[in-house]
Amino acid sequence: MTDAISRDEIRAALGRTTYDRFLVYVMGPYKSFNLNYVLSEEELAAIDIEDLPGPIRKLFAARDEVDDALALLRRVQGSLRADPGVNAFLAVDADLSTDEVDAATQSLAFAEASNATVFVLPFLGHNFGVGEEAGSILERLSETHGDRIVFVHEATVTSEMIRAARARWDLRVETYDTEAELHKRIRLFVADVMNRELHGDLDRLD
Repeated sequence: MTDAISRDEIRAALGRTTYDRFLVYVMGPYKSFNLNYVLSEEELAAIDIEDLPGPIRKLFAARDEVDDALALLRRVQGSLRADPGVNAFLAVDADLSTDEVDAATQSLAFAEASNATVFVLPFLGHNFGVGEEAGSILERLSETHGDRIVFVHEATVTSEMIRAARARWDLRVETYDTEAELHKRIRLFVADVMNRELHGDLDRLD
């Protein structure tokens, strides 16, 4: 089924960039973590936010910012499309119906067709399901695309999935404290993949 989604079909759904044949699939949570997922309104009202440790306080203070995660992915995408000018995209940009190809199969196909795949895991990200998709991609593509995949997570994020993936598939993992640092780390990774393709260390996909 993944063979039905080609690089040209993905490119046709995207706008032009300087290096529009260099596809970068950007993955991550589309919604920020919201405490209403796990606590009732009564439980939330009974908590004194000022008494909580810093990272937990951050969750409570941002309880209504449910769209921040998608906005972050869009900023990462925009940054990459501007510099170094690659054709970065999110799954929703490819304009494929999940009635025809389910979301998990689409993600696998996008990663397989892309020159680089970037998983972004912010602290406020509602990551349920993202780890499952990532694990599926790594299981299928680690041998052929392992050098093209990176996880970049906010320093306060801890994940058994990331630790296990690093040990099992020798996954490249980066951390960031600020959004500027996030953009820098991803740009460096993408530039590295581009250079390795240019000099023959990695096969060109076209």
